[in-house]
Amino acid sequence: MDLSKIKTLIDFVGRSNITELTVTEKDVTVRIFRPSLGQEAVAEPEKKQRSIARAPSGADQTSHAVTAPVFGVLHKAPAPGEPPFVAIGDAVEEGQTLFIIEAMKVFNTIAAPRSGRITHMTDIDNCEVETGDLLAEIA
Repeated sequence: MDLSKIKTLIDFVGRSNITELTVTEKDVTVRIFRPSLGQEAVAEPEKKQRSIARAPSGADQTSHAVTAPVFGVLHKAPAPGEPPFVAIGDAVEEGQTLFIIEAMKVFNTIAAPRSGRITHMTDIDNCEVETGDLLAEIA
């Protein structure tokens, strides 16, 4: 799909009452969305409740949020059937792989921005995440 078609689709969504449009052409899928005010206020608390698991020890002193840099499918493990990269309570080093987000057949590695211990982690695996979704916290 060329950029002029994508721009046309973006303009169409901007002018219409549509809040989401997904178009697939050959092997390329483009998803354009615009949350409405009513949906955003209702959906946001539900997303936060289902996507975060807390460590049992739970004392948040200075934690660093790891968020999704792109929209795509989140993978907690390097391949199906293999153990996840990290779990709640694991100590991680800066630059260590935490997740992979698959977006348009490109695998984006999500690395730890700092050393520490995983205190919170999303329960989403092999499902879509939005840009900015909280994936984990490192204390």
